[in-house]
Amino acid sequence: MANYGASIQKLELETGAMSRELVNLVLKHLPFDMSVVDENDTVVYYSDTPDRIFSRSPAVIGRKVQNCHPPASVHVVTKILEAFKAGKKDAAEFWIQMGGKFILIRYMAVRDQSGAYKGCLEVSQDVTSIRKLEGQKRLLDWE
Repeated sequence: MANYGASIQKLELETGAMSRELVNLVLKHLPFDMSVVDENDTVVYYSDTPDRIFSRSPAVIGRKVQNCHPPASVHVVTKILEAFKAGKKDAAEFWIQMGGKFILIRYMAVRDQSGAYKGCLEVSQDVTSIRKLEGQKRLLDWE
């Protein structure tokens, strides 16, 4: 962490630097839910967005990701992670309809610069309104 100014430390990233507070706020304001699993299948982070699709609680941190999914889907999660670890796949996508919403669920392998598997990013997003877009909107219409 770099020290910028009075006592504000910033996390230096590849393309900039942000304070811990700003990183947390940005992650909380993402228009999708995110969970991060490390290379040992352990949940290390989840975004706590206001309209989270699949509920999470702090109790999931440190648990195996397989224990955070319904029993009927654990075999699918395991298959995805095994393929990511073996370098056979880098992404898996699913979509479901739930409560009148169209939900896109994406799993992405997280790899370092040398291609070594470091974990998995799971992103869930309500894309109902996105699917309805047509044409183009190029002007601001707040009025």
